[in-house]
Amino acid sequence: MTEQKPVRLPDPASVETVLAALEPQSADVELAPALNKAFPGFVFTVATIDDPYWCNPHDVVAADGTRLGDHRAWVEYELAEVGSDLNAFWNRHRQSGEKFAEWRGTTAFAFAPTGPGVADFVQISLDREIEVLAGAVVDPDYRPRNVDDLFEPTWVLRGSEVETQQLAGPVYRLRGRSGGGIVHMRSFLARRTRIERELREAQRPELENRVIREVRPDGTLDTAFFDANPDWFDFVPRENRFFADWERSSAAANRIFAHWAFDIHDLEDRDRREIGFIPRPLKMPTERLLADEGVSVHRLMERIEAIDTEIGLPFAWFFLMTHGHWVDPNVGRAIADGLRTGRVRLPDQDAAILLAWADKPYLF
Repeated sequence: MTEQKPVRLPDPASVETVLAALEPQSADVELAPALNKAFPGFVFTVATIDDPYWCNPHDVVAADGTRLGDHRAWVEYELAEVGSDLNAFWNRHRQSGEKFAEWRGTTAFAFAPTGPGVADFVQISLDREIEVLAGAVVDPDYRPRNVDDLFEPTWVLRGSEVETQQLAGPVYRLRGRSGGGIVHMRSFLARRTRIERELREAQRPELENRVIREVRPDGTLDTAFFDANPDWFDFVPRENRFFADWERSSAAANRIFAHWAFDIHDLEDRDRREIGFIPRPLKMPTERLLADEGVSVHRLMERIEAIDTEIGLPFAWFFLMTHGHWVDPNVGRAIADGLRTGRVRLPDQDAAILLAWADKPYLF
């Protein structure tokens, strides 16, 4: 934040007003300044993640560029014109030059600090979308098997290498469908802890009567659930552990949101509260690190140091490992074994975190 005290936290209606006022030709560069102006006292930065997606076709465009209307309504009307004859529809439109438009996008995040702590920041989750002329309204080479084929254009290639004509955008939209559009992270983590505690407390009556039976050669042994699980109510959610580990690691000198975004969900599902996040790295290593059989722990140490250098963050490999994709969790287990036997070393605070993780691992 600036020296100016924040007047108010961002709210959905105000953020959507900011987004609606952005001009497509300058939206990318104006987004952060527009948020700063709308919410005095905050200094926003914006990061985009390369996770392309697309929405269902929404419009049909004639060969001369004229918009012919909503895609589904147009298909249904044109089918009625030929008596619902799919073959006739296909022959009529396979060389007509008519195409459909769709929105394609990636995920963007806006961050602003609210204090010095690791979780003292606001995150706004956004979709950055452009409208493109995606493809022909029918597959020119194959007849449709049924009407559903016309609404799901599987014949269209999508990907960063596929050239398309842009029609509109970029447009930014607030992601709010799962309760994670705007989040103050410290408040979110406190809510995550509280809900976990409430869920576990709600199970107390049932678990007090639960017995774990172990069959042994000399007979059976019954153990009360809470005797077997004395730390049941001390459980720390993985989301909170991720932040706590960052705060006491050698990465702590860096703002966590300069390296990670958080895909948050907070919703009710079948009368059960579902809350959490998936951490998403803003920078990924060039290659995945796997714990290949026969690779020495010293070689793994060289590899994790290379990852930290590439990412530009000490202990980066550990947090990538908890994410589960870029660094194999078995790498962490192998290095933890090396620490216990004195074959390798890490900074004391990082070694303590890794050993605690090896005893009680968490993954996203």
